Amino acid sequence: MKLSDIYKNKKNGVLSFEIFPPKKDDELKDIEPTLDILSELKPDYISVTFGAGGSSNNNKTIDLARKIKEVYHIEPVAHLTGLAYTKEEIDEFVKELEDAGIENILALRGDINPNAPSKGVFNYASELIAYLKPRTDLCIAAACYPEDHPESPDHISEMHNLKKKVDAGAEVLLSQLFFDNRHFYSFLEDARIAGIDVPITPGIMPAIRAAQIQRMVSTCGAILPVEFKKIIDKYGDNNEAMYDAGMAYAMSQIIELLTNGVDGIHLYTMNKPSVARTICDGIKNIINV
Repeated sequence: MKLSDIYKNKKNGVLSFEIFPPKKDDELKDIEPTLDILSELKPDYISVTFGAGGSSNNNKTIDLARKIKEVYHIEPVAHLTGLAYTKEEIDEFVKELEDAGIENILALRGDINPNAPSKGVFNYASELIAYLKPRTDLCIAAACYPEDHPESPDHISEMHNLKKKVDAGAEVLLSQLFFDNRHFYSFLEDARIAGIDVPITPGIMPAIRAAQIQRMVSTCGAILPVEFKKIIDKYGDNNEAMYDAGMAYAMSQIIELLTNGVDGIHLYTMNKPSVARTICDGIKNIINV
């Protein structure tokens, strides 16, 4: 089923997870315990990240997406980055997805990587989406950034570029992680004012290690609210306490978002099924209300 239909048929409470393929080809079976648990939680779809740098990484994305669909009977969303690939390589990847019966992709620019330099064809996600839309029947999702993309010069430019993605053919938007729901609400209001009327799902990543949190802040520019800084100051040196506090904070974010009628929740699992299970156990009576 296409994402557009999932969101159309399920007016609220769409639940989705993100996982990443293992680094080595022979480790694909090692992710099965994670998928076993995630499938028990009955998500509406699972997105699979895209490893840049060569066809073997591409195939792992496809192989994992195919397993999710054929073995676990859950809709997969395969990530597709354009920065380091030619039109011919993108065409080949899309054909493999279509041949595998996969109906959804998340079209991204991709991170700038000196080991996989840009081919100069798709420098922005909107360009990749515009190329794909008339050439495939795949449902195209795109990313959005409640606290603006780190490379955006200003918020107006951010909204303008997001509108370009939707106008090019993106039918669903999945957000970057954030720790302050107020930023998401403000972003959502601005997006609607800008005429962006597709489903926008907030992305939540439970922050369960102090070092992990610092990496998040440095790589994606997430802003830590005062109340979360206090949690880190008090529990950051105690792994068990930080895990419990981080999970509780993520749970409170999710419950508040659902209470305010968001289109769904996209949970960045970090391939840790215990994280997904704890969250889902906490919201199982809330997600579909």
